[in-house]
Amino acid sequence: MKSSDWKERLNIVYSTNPDFQYETADREEPDTLPKEKQQLRISLDKRNRGGKTVSLITGFVGKEKDLQDLGKMLKVKCGAGGSAKDDEIIIQGDFRNKLLEFLHKEGYIKTRIL
Repeated sequence: MKSSDWKERLNIVYSTNPDFQYETADREEPDTLPKEKQQLRISLDKRNRGGKTVSLITGFVGKEKDLQDLGKMLKVKCGAGGSAKDDEIIIQGDFRNKLLEFLHKEGYIKTRIL
C-alpha cells in the first residue's frame, strides 16, 4: 500500500508544510503482562444493551490477539456468546462467580468482582 494513501490519513486533508507527517490509525500495542500481574475486573452491565445482562471483564493489558484468545476461552467455559475488543471482554449473561473462579485457576490471581 502506498504511504500517501488517503484512507490512511486522519484529521487532515492538505498541508503546505514540506516536513508534515500524516497521522495514521496504527496504534502501538503494549506487550501482554504476565497472568499474575493482570488486574482484571469483572462487573455486571446492563447499559445500552436492550435490558440484557452481560458480564464485563476490563483491565486487560496486552496485545489484541491475546485478548481475543482469552475471550474465546472464557466464552467456551461459560457456554455463552460474547465479544472481545477495545481492551474488554463481554460474556452474555451473569457469570461473574464462574469467571472469577476460572480466572483464578488459570493464574489471574489479581482478578476481582466489582
